[in-house]
Amino acid sequence: MTQELLMQIAQSSVFTILIVAAPALGIAMLVGLLVSIFQATTQIQEQTLAFIPKIVAVFLTILFVGPWMLQTLLDFAMGILGNLHQFVG
Repeated sequence: MTQELLMQIAQSSVFTILIVAAPALGIAMLVGLLVSIFQATTQIQEQTLAFIPKIVAVFLTILFVGPWMLQTLLDFAMGILGNLHQFVG
């Protein structure tokens, strides 16, 4: 295994992780921002108010985008396992 191949695998791994995590993290950030604006506007400082909408939003995001996320991870894993002969020996 060469250094170039190892760096390519590492780069592909990081890219896949970022692509798969981006929808859930983006929705959580957007919902958190909206809840923070709502809390600042109404001066409600309840700590649990920030968590419940984020949990529900991330759950719904995973529910809708989950098949695509799973397919992306499966494609990456199949690519790694399909080229396993290059990594060994």
